[in-house]
Amino acid sequence: MINAPGTDLEERIGYHFQNRYLLECALTHTSYANEQKIRKYEDYERLEFLGDAVLEMISSAFLYQRYPKKHEGDLTKIRASLVCEPALAYCARDFELEKYIRLGKGEEAGGGREKDSIISDVCEAVIGAMYLDSGDIKAPRKFIMRFILSDLEGKLLFYDAKSILQERTQKKGQTLEYRILEESGPCHQRTYTAAVLIDGTEVQRGSGKSKKAAEQQAAYEVLLEERK
Repeated sequence: MINAPGTDLEERIGYHFQNRYLLECALTHTSYANEQKIRKYEDYERLEFLGDAVLEMISSAFLYQRYPKKHEGDLTKIRASLVCEPALAYCARDFELEKYIRLGKGEEAGGGREKDSIISDVCEAVIGAMYLDSGDIKAPRKFIMRFILSDLEGKLLFYDAKSILQERTQKKGQTLEYRILEESGPCHQRTYTAAVLIDGTEVQRGSGKSKKAAEQQAAYEVLLEERK
């Protein structure tokens, strides 16, 4: 039987598993599975493999229909932005997936619960588990459309914020620079604050769980300000 927190996750994602063992496996990191004297659950890796394929198929079909005039190269680039590791982790945090992941003691102590790589892998595993449990593509497609492919323009702007801002400043002949202003929190749960400077002047700040994420957030804030 799945525990109460798992049931809470089902409420959050809007899907209730018939075979709840699949969900348990999707939430189980290798480190946790290896610590058990009796392997009660498999880890998520096989389900992640399946979920990755399901996600690619659904996102590809969606983008093919959404952008009928874009060429294959452009569609591939957009898909890569939407389903890359940081993007999936960002979407998964909307329903707090990280709270439900089973981690071994060492991985937990090392900040594994905040790692984009683990959160994104588990997200794909949940998609794979959903596909097997439901027996068709409808349930995972509903989940993907709700949490990953919703607000497409806003998400693309966020995921590509640094490259978009770089292009805009280059066209204007401006210099672009990022500076990490602050690091806070314990070593395994650091939060970084970054400033973006244009022509040497600070214009916005952002924060994140990594330096790259903080810089991305800062760039995104600049682009949001320009859209007002």
